[in-house]
Amino acid sequence: MSRRLFLLAAGLVAAAAFAPRVARTARAAQGSAHAFSFENIDGGPLNLSDFAGRPMLVVNTASRCGFTPQYDQLQAVWSRFRDRGLVVLGVPSNDFRQELASEAAVRDFCETNFGIDFPMTTITRVTGRDAHPFYAWIGEALGQPRWNFHKYLVDGDGRPVAAFPTGTRPDAPEVIAAIEKLLPST
Repeated sequence: MSRRLFLLAAGLVAAAAFAPRVARTARAAQGSAHAFSFENIDGGPLNLSDFAGRPMLVVNTASRCGFTPQYDQLQAVWSRFRDRGLVVLGVPSNDFRQELASEAAVRDFCETNFGIDFPMTTITRVTGRDAHPFYAWIGEALGQPRWNFHKYLVDGDGRPVAAFPTGTRPDAPEVIAAIEKLLPST
């Protein structure tokens, strides 16, 4: 393979890794995110059915990651759109070995450093055989997270709509446009 062809192929592979994924219609139609629940970081259940009728941006997070500053953008997106119905859900995960050791430490870190007040789960597996059932389900439709701060957008009926990789900021134009399509007009 010529160097030029190799570089072209490598560029296409890299572009695919950072492009948002849109749910495949057949898989997205199977089930609903509202069938799943997590444990709330503050204790007790966090049932996704409680958010029926509202779009959700579900993000696996980590406190010791180079992308941790995305917490600022997540909080800004939550503040901007929560009154129009959007739910931002943070799912701390140590799958990539960059999360703090306890829920209390994660909660304190997020509140102190980023003023986070959107819902968060306990530290949760998001990849592999032991992935939380929500992540196994949505991963089939939109692909598994490859790193921290992978974003899934789910519509008000609980259907997967799109996934945005780590490198796409929560306030990127394509994320905002996808969110706005799911919200009532103002």
